Amino acid sequence: MFDPREKIALFIDGANLYAASKSLGFDIDYRKLLKAFQARGYLLRAYYYTALVEDQEYSSIRPLIDWLDYNGYKVVTKPAKEFTDSLGRRKVKGNMDIELAIDAMEQAATVDHLVLFSGDGDFTTLVEALQRKGRKVSVISTMATQPAMIADDLRRQADHFIDLLSLRSEIGRELSERPARLPETNDADAS
Repeated sequence: MFDPREKIALFIDGANLYAASKSLGFDIDYRKLLKAFQARGYLLRAYYYTALVEDQEYSSIRPLIDWLDYNGYKVVTKPAKEFTDSLGRRKVKGNMDIELAIDAMEQAATVDHLVLFSGDGDFTTLVEALQRKGRKVSVISTMATQPAMIADDLRRQADHFIDLLSLRSEIGRELSERPARLPETNDADAS
C-alpha cells in the first residue's frame, strides 16, 4: 500500500478525525501519527484543518493547535461562523473542505501519495481529481461504528481505505492517558 520511496502528504480534517477517534474510544497521539507515516515513506507535509470560534476567551482546541504548529504540522484555521437556526438554537459552522481540497490539488504536483483523514463524502470528487493526476489516495476513517463514519462512495473511490481502528495501537492513546494539565499559576506567584 505504501512504497518507502513515495513522497507522502497528510490532510487531516480535524473535526472529522476527532469525532471518529472519540466514537472508537481513543485519542489521537499526533506525535505517534507523524512517526507512523514517516516510517511509511518520505513525509513531505502534514496538514491539520479546523475552524475556531474566535470570540471565546479560551478555546479547548487552542493548546492542540499550538502544539501541532510547533511540532511538524501545517495548521490551517479559519473563524467559525455562528448563527441561529429556525428553532432559535445557536449553531456553529466551520467547514474547511475547500481549504483542504485546494491544498491537496496544489500538493499533487509534488507528492506521490495523499492520505486523507476524513470520512466526508464531499471529498469523493477531490479523490477522483487527484487520481486523474496520477496520484495515489488513501482514506482513513472508520466503518467500525454504527453508522459507519465513512461515506460509502468515498471509501470505494479511494485507492486504499484504512480503518482508523486498525491504527489504534500505532497512533492512539487511551482517553485515560491524556497528559495532566499543569496547574494555573499567578504571575505574582512566579516571582
